[in-house]
This record gives sequence, C-alpha cells and structure tokens, in this order.
Amino acid sequence: VQLQASGGGLVQAGGSVRLSCAASGGTFGYNVMGWFRRTPGNEHEFLAVIRWNGGITAYSDAVKGRFTISRDKSKNTGYLQMNTLKPEDTAVYYCAAGSPNWSSVRYNTMYRAWGQGTQVTVSS
Repeated sequence: VQLQASGGGLVQAGGSVRLSCAASGGTFGYNVMGWFRRTPGNEHEFLAVIRWNGGITAYSDAVKGRFTISRDKSKNTGYLQMNTLKPEDTAVYYCAAGSPNWSSVRYNTMYRAWGQGTQVTVSS
C-alpha cells in the first residue's frame, strides 16, 4: 500500500485545513491510520489515530478538541481536519499506516507505510 498525503498549505492562525491521505495499491490491509508531524530537529510527534475497521480514535493532548481524524473506507482515504490552528502547529504532516497494538499507536516506529508529508504553515 502506498500513501499519498495532500491538503497542506499556508493558513492564518485560527483557520482550518483538512489533510487527506489516499491509500493505493490494493486493499488498505492495516489496522490503523495515524497522523504525525515533524519540525526541524525534532522527532515525529503523534497527533491522532483511527482504527480502520470500527473507527475508534485517539488523540494527543496537543490537538484534542481541535483536530478530528476520520476515514472513508469506500475511498481508501483518511482525513485530518485541523481547526483553530496556531503558529506552533506549523510542521510537515505525515500520514502512516500500520497494525500496532492499540497501546502502541503513538509510536511512529510501529507504522509500516508512510505518506510523503505535506507542509502546513500557520501564520500569526
């Protein structure tokens, strides 16, 4: 499965952006899709995850209440709706897929497929 992330761009603080992650190359085949972000010099930061079958979600404290993860199984596509954006949300955002135990979904090393990343820049 290949993942293609899209939807990033420049947005003003307080605005919204929706990221998409399209899976191609066959059936999804993994248990979860997650979203991470990365800033220069830092590791991947876990943001949100969704169980592909069942739709159970989890979020980091940094984005809980502002970001919403979802998926459309018929389109093999996941989404990250980001609202009330702040300048500190500026980063490259990545989608990822894997089959970790639910207790390990926050660890980027547990994911097997990654999108190429999409830049989100939030201006103040």
